[in-house]
Amino acid sequence: MFYLVRHGQASFGADDYDQLSALGWRQSVRLGEFFNAHALHFDTVITGTLRRHAETLEGIVQGLGKPLDRQALAGLNEYDSEALIQALNGPPLPDPHTAEGYRQHFRTLRDALQQWMAGVISPRGMPTYEDFSAGIRQALDSARQIAQGNVLIVSSGGPISTAVGQLLGTSAETTIDLNLRMRNTSVTEIAVTPKRLALISFNSLPHLSGVEYRDWITHA
Repeated sequence: MFYLVRHGQASFGADDYDQLSALGWRQSVRLGEFFNAHALHFDTVITGTLRRHAETLEGIVQGLGKPLDRQALAGLNEYDSEALIQALNGPPLPDPHTAEGYRQHFRTLRDALQQWMAGVISPRGMPTYEDFSAGIRQALDSARQIAQGNVLIVSSGGPISTAVGQLLGTSAETTIDLNLRMRNTSVTEIAVTPKRLALISFNSLPHLSGVEYRDWITHA
């Protein structure tokens, strides 16, 4: 079984997004505690190469109370949202820390994702969407080849939603919807069979189901 985990809350609106917030660390530790409480053992651990992926795994390990050796694959890295937005050449966005600024950021990102996936824009420093998608397929193929038992994969919303879209054969628009609805430290389960991969669950938060964790549920 593949357990795909989206990273904990990162530092949205900060100069360096690629690091967990204080809440992101708590989310990650809590997920590790949940895995430990349910005696979930991981035989293989794979992450992207981003800092927020490594920090999320560090939090999970803390909650588990046991070390995990990881392999890092760049094919599990997120797209560059800032490069996407800049490729639209639109006016500067308002402060993302305000409610309207936050909404405007994600409305603009949705538009940029649509145009990137359609091949209309070519964001600086980014691959085409076809190459991005192919990289995710290759990463999962690599994981499948080295997998033994349960596999923990820590990545980002873009790669995980793209992988799910590939399994379900969804449209680009639906893949974007999946992406923008993903929650931090959510778990997506994929069964590994000799012939194929099969989606079991998507974007679940079993570790945050208690009322005391209501304010821990985030998307950015």
